Amino acid sequence: METSPIVAFFTWVNNDLGFNFSVFYDAFEWHAFVGGIGYTLLLSAGTIVGSVLLGMLGVFMQQSSVRWLRIVVATYVWIFRNTPPLVQLFFFYFALGPQLASLAGSSTPVLGNIGWAVISLILYAGAFNIEIFRSGIEAVPSSMMEAASAMGMNRRQIFVKVAFPLAARISLPALTNNLINLIKTTTNAYAIAVPEILYVSSQIWTQNLNTAEMMIVLLVFYLGLIGLFVLLMSLLEKSIAVPGWGKA
Repeated sequence: METSPIVAFFTWVNNDLGFNFSVFYDAFEWHAFVGGIGYTLLLSAGTIVGSVLLGMLGVFMQQSSVRWLRIVVATYVWIFRNTPPLVQLFFFYFALGPQLASLAGSSTPVLGNIGWAVISLILYAGAFNIEIFRSGIEAVPSSMMEAASAMGMNRRQIFVKVAFPLAARISLPALTNNLINLIKTTTNAYAIAVPEILYVSSQIWTQNLNTAEMMIVLLVFYLGLIGLFVLLMSLLEKSIAVPGWGKA
């Protein structure tokens, strides 16, 4: 059977130089690693989309004239901004999950570890996104709101057509930073055995005692993933920029 150049190279690196990057020449480990990448990308994409949508909904409720809606949003933001994301994840998976199953009269969990990881990360990042969008809305000149109101727009129309589109442009750099942090925080899912890339890598280095090599692989992977995400967000920022807006 013909050996690929990549497999041959990393086999030589192991045999001659003593650096064991077994993930690149062991077929079983490679398939497990690729599966871990898939789960990491799934967690990242799902939580990014979910947290942004939650941030949009939350800031809309925050601007509502209904007092109890504002109180609900303020309480949610206060709780999730001021507690560690790993503690939140443990609360959902180990405390809330079993309680929901008990209330439902079921011996099986209502959600699995992946489901709870996604929900926990969305709620965590969503709280910050609400505050990011809120600061963006506050930066929109009040004269624009007054002009929209004078044209006969109601509160919802002003938010959807004037305030939020401008706020989103202002908030994009801060939003990008929060989403970068969210991508890195997906590694917390390791703690509840979600088979993302850190979990799979830990199994590989436990078996082969090649912790240093696997950590190098992880660092390179996250540098590449987050670098690509930053590039995409930069392109988005340029594509939706309003000429002259926010320039000195």
